[in-house]
Amino acid sequence: MRLVALLLPFVASTSVLAQSPASAQVASTAVLRASASRAGDPAPRYIPERAARAPRIDGRADDEIWSTARSITEFRQFEPTEDGDPSFRTEARVAYDSRNLYVMVRNYDPHPDSVLSVLQRRDGMALSDDIILGVDSYNDKRTGYMFRLTPAGTMSDGYVFNDGNEDWGWNAVWEGAAQIDSLGWTAEFRIPLSQLRYVPSGDNTFGLLLMRRIARRGERVSWPLFRRSRTGMVSQWQEMPGFAELSAPRRMELLPYTVGHYGASPKGDGTPRNAAASQIGADVKLGLTSNITLDAAVNPDFGQVEADPGVLNLGAFEQFFAERRPFFLEGSGIFRYDIDCNDGSCTGLFYSRRIGRSPQMRGAYGDAASPLQSRILGAAKVTGRLGNGLSIGVLDAITQSEIGTQMRTIEPQTNYGVVRLQQDLRGGNSGVGLMVTNTARQTDQWTRNFLRNNAWTGGLDGRHRFAGNRWQVSGQLAGSHVAGTAQAIALTQRSNGHLYQRPDAEHIEFDSTRTSLAGWMAQSSLEKQGGGMTRMSTSVWYMAPGFEINDVGFRTRSDEQGASMWVGLRPVTPVGMFRRANLNFNGWGFANTDGMILGNGGNVNGWGEFKNFWSANGGIGFNNLLTAYSDRDARGGPALFLPKRMNTWFNINGDSRQNFAPNIGGNIGQRLDGLGSNWNVHGGANVRVGSQFNGSVNYNYTRNIDDQQWNGNYVDNGVTSYTFARLYQSTSSVTVRMNYTITPTLSFESYLQPFISTGEYTDWRALANSRSPERDERFRPYTARGTPAGFRVGQMRTNNVVRWEYRPGSVLFFVWTQGRDVNDGNLDRRGIAEGYGNIFSRRPDNVFLIKASYWLGR
Repeated sequence: MRLVALLLPFVASTSVLAQSPASAQVASTAVLRASASRAGDPAPRYIPERAARAPRIDGRADDEIWSTARSITEFRQFEPTEDGDPSFRTEARVAYDSRNLYVMVRNYDPHPDSVLSVLQRRDGMALSDDIILGVDSYNDKRTGYMFRLTPAGTMSDGYVFNDGNEDWGWNAVWEGAAQIDSLGWTAEFRIPLSQLRYVPSGDNTFGLLLMRRIARRGERVSWPLFRRSRTGMVSQWQEMPGFAELSAPRRMELLPYTVGHYGASPKGDGTPRNAAASQIGADVKLGLTSNITLDAAVNPDFGQVEADPGVLNLGAFEQFFAERRPFFLEGSGIFRYDIDCNDGSCTGLFYSRRIGRSPQMRGAYGDAASPLQSRILGAAKVTGRLGNGLSIGVLDAITQSEIGTQMRTIEPQTNYGVVRLQQDLRGGNSGVGLMVTNTARQTDQWTRNFLRNNAWTGGLDGRHRFAGNRWQVSGQLAGSHVAGTAQAIALTQRSNGHLYQRPDAEHIEFDSTRTSLAGWMAQSSLEKQGGGMTRMSTSVWYMAPGFEINDVGFRTRSDEQGASMWVGLRPVTPVGMFRRANLNFNGWGFANTDGMILGNGGNVNGWGEFKNFWSANGGIGFNNLLTAYSDRDARGGPALFLPKRMNTWFNINGDSRQNFAPNIGGNIGQRLDGLGSNWNVHGGANVRVGSQFNGSVNYNYTRNIDDQQWNGNYVDNGVTSYTFARLYQSTSSVTVRMNYTITPTLSFESYLQPFISTGEYTDWRALANSRSPERDERFRPYTARGTPAGFRVGQMRTNNVVRWEYRPGSVLFFVWTQGRDVNDGNLDRRGIAEGYGNIFSRRPDNVFLIKASYWLGR
């Protein structure tokens, strides 16, 4: 853990909440108007009460401190109407002592039996009435912690970074209790200061936020008023001074665990067998200072994590899967350096799933008995924020060498290091940042000619808000350098991300003698983030041909430049038939660095929630209206003409407040020359039975006819043929989720997804005049290898987890997972129905796991 070792030395009121029924009636609109903050007015100054005696966390307001602490009543509606009058009154009180923050919230409701109270396991996020407590303990107006509590006692916690990005993977050990009574319901919090980060002083100031959801009315209220029309989130939280003489705890938490495992472990020849195994490990959290924390994991196990969804990737680029492992999810926001973002999913210089990845040489040297994942021997990260506004993130991890058949290495021992620094300026309204990553592999005779032995990336970024913080300009400049043997760097040049060997690429040159490759990228953007109902963003970018970050980052391709623009309308009050709505206009265009246009297009899309709480979204878009080519589809061959396309989509979702909420949607895509199309239909429902059981069933079917699907490159009589075919593909999946929560600390979750994809190739062709817009000129018949084969690929994955938090922070898991796989080219049995039958007829691989952890902390 070299980077950690190098950097550690440098990181150093007059009424009681429980009123009588007569005095607790819902306040009239006039009273609410009188007591609430008005548009543009700051919330009144509030000083928390120091508790001489700690309250009992039971959801009752009968503790001494709640009779003396001043109440907060100035809650305002922010959804669906910004700065609207709340339907029901809300009161809150805040107290503290040297070690804890306490909050009591009384949520008045004239119909307590109508409070939506859904019981879920820890960190469950089902729709329910709730209270969210936000704490900006640094008071930097950029970062904060969130604690969510529902009337059923479900607890969730999360982290906010960059003044608005939410990370609900962050976890803390705290207490919460709720009660439904004749007045409505109450929520009581105890947040240990050891779970927060702050710089101790004689009189600390925290930023605070309280948000209430009234689920059956689709209403949210907050103190202070959260304005969707303004920039940022944490910067709107209310400053609360008066936290005097807080302790500076040196946090220390130890979470040892043991795992017992029994299940499929095939022999080297693929012969089925079951075997038992066990392991031990530990997670450690240590407060280096009051605001700098070390998290470490030794021999971590993630057997309880849900499997990835099924997918068949026939494209040129790697499939992206979201991170699911708790160690890497927690606090992940501080390590972000995003380059690409699409529909909320972002990739960049750090992609944590590279750590513990599937062995890269398993296909060459592995078999059925070879490891599916590289074992993580240990990982550590240091995160925190200094008093001068400098955020620090340092991560280091080591994975062990994995061995395949005949003692050949399929993944060498590897060290991954990441450093992320961000300095806030102008009170957080501007900032600069630095990121450096390194991947070092201990390659040997089996891997050195296939895998790079060393890779570095580095990036600078900056942002600046102006014009009353309504606008922001930002920029990034990053570089990469990878090194290895000449054979390994030749493979890098030939990979789909680069394709230096393309015969018509005059601006790059393949060099088989290189032992390193370097590149750079730059991008900048201008965004309107607040003020009125309009939003917009425009960006430009450039990525050099040698830019390579995939050793510990994620980027599908280099050699690209482009620009995009988005304009959106975001009303902050109901509009016509809609409670909430938005409308978006998008446009983009990009080319390689030689100027060849690779894509262009635009779309119009919108979303709206109706007054009956149903919602719908849809849009229409066009691609390649200007002549465009693909320099990747032929996998190293010449650029290929891309036909114009049109696509449209829609989704309709039922009222999520109800016990049965259906959904249906679909999309249609069409080549404008009539030679290709695709369509998809999906539908299902979310179901809730009582307050303890909820689940969902969703079906998805896609039919794709692709007239120019790549089907391999072949050398015949010394000539390379870049071949394509017409593909008829059908893909189907069913996703089932069930959640049964017995108590807030004891739950059962089940996930099941069978997936099947079948395809038939016809009309096998090879490239002729690849850039011709006429299909018959682009291709010539290809008959050298007979008739193209079809395929049927399927899998079934299920995870079933019983989770028992038998004491705060200590968890016992009982897990059963099962997998079944199908992969054949039987041309006579490619139907979807037959595919499902074939999946369930296959021998399953079952794994049973018991994992126990015990939290030790102070």
